[in-house]
Amino acid sequence: MKADILLGLQWGDEGKGKIVDVLAPDYDIVARFQGGPNAGHTLEFDGRKHVLRSIPSGIFAGNGVSITNIIGNGVVLDPVLFLEEAQALEAEGIDLKGILKISKKAHLILPTHRRLDAANERAKGASKIGTTGKGIGPTYTDKISRRGVRVGDIICDDFSVRYRAIRDAHFEMLEAAGMPAAGTEEFVKAEEKWFEAVEYLRSFDLVDSEHFVNKSLDTGHSILCEGAQGTMLDVDFGSYPFVTSSNTIAAGACTGLGLAPGRIGKVYGIFKAYCTRVGSGPFPTELFDQTGTTIRAIGHEYGAVTGRERRCGWLDLVALRYAVMLNGATHLIMMKSDVLDDFDEIKVCTSYRMPDGTVTRDFPFTIGENAEGSGLAEPIYKSFPGWKQKLSDIRKFDALPQEFKDYVAFIESEVQVPVAIVSVGPDRTETIIRSL
Repeated sequence: MKADILLGLQWGDEGKGKIVDVLAPDYDIVARFQGGPNAGHTLEFDGRKHVLRSIPSGIFAGNGVSITNIIGNGVVLDPVLFLEEAQALEAEGIDLKGILKISKKAHLILPTHRRLDAANERAKGASKIGTTGKGIGPTYTDKISRRGVRVGDIICDDFSVRYRAIRDAHFEMLEAAGMPAAGTEEFVKAEEKWFEAVEYLRSFDLVDSEHFVNKSLDTGHSILCEGAQGTMLDVDFGSYPFVTSSNTIAAGACTGLGLAPGRIGKVYGIFKAYCTRVGSGPFPTELFDQTGTTIRAIGHEYGAVTGRERRCGWLDLVALRYAVMLNGATHLIMMKSDVLDDFDEIKVCTSYRMPDGTVTRDFPFTIGENAEGSGLAEPIYKSFPGWKQKLSDIRKFDALPQEFKDYVAFIESEVQVPVAIVSVGPDRTETIIRSL
């Protein structure tokens, strides 16, 4: 058996949660391999909406009976937010402790990490990245600096010693940044709440997940690896420095779960029929006019966790080709097609005109320092007629309007990978599967 991967090909928020939920019944295990609780995966079914932050989106599949869900070593976990999310799921009748396993090697987000996140953003001023303030970046920084606290540490005798050592180091950093935390009533309460959540975390099945996933493949079990954020936010290959702190590409599933490259099978790459981005950073196809506002309104483009407005723009094939290449995507999944139902004209960026006048189809070293500053790559568009038809009631690809099928065919010709699934609405039933 080989593990399949499902990940985002844009700047995140592509709809990964819905598709994991759709595909999960075909798998024995769903494993999250990177990211933290800044990533909100939204699932809709039976008239209800569910937002998951750290727990894999396979949690609802099979009525929570047969699917094992894993939080892998590449994830950073906030015990407090995990407690809130887990108890909400348990209140819905899900036997979470029976179906969720957590890697001992996953790193913990400490109370001081959130404060460091805020201090770092404040220090950047106008150049701030636009983080969610959940402490993700500082936690990954400590991981790379070889001083982080891991889930497995909470069952070690010297856990409190390890915790205090890094906490006190953070206190010094916060003091130097003008945001002291030591001894404040606010921090004391936050720390007490954190330790209560750690105690709850101890009640879960904490495992050596690298052994678990490999032995599962050896014994014929199927695994779907679930990514967070999107390719263009990858710390190495995204629009640096406006990126997340982990590897969001397919290679991140190998390091985030302990899988060898040869154990990877299909790579499902998800993209929207248009583009969105949250936070700061360059976005060549961003629309600042009424069209962008309309896309945001129809698509309900607001952060699932933060509620922040998403910046909206036309589909960027320069970035999409790049993402397909980096991930070795074998199947494409097109989301939110129905959002564009009423547009007379739909545009697609096929190449960039760079500041020096050259035109490129390859994603360059930089596409600009910010959204509107000098040096921003200029998109060159190809226009398509809109399909002007409601897609959400259609369940077969052949029944889709010809204008939409032409749009899909052009995308496939540009990226040389087939669109295997088309989403025509937020509910799990509003999905057209062509081939898998």
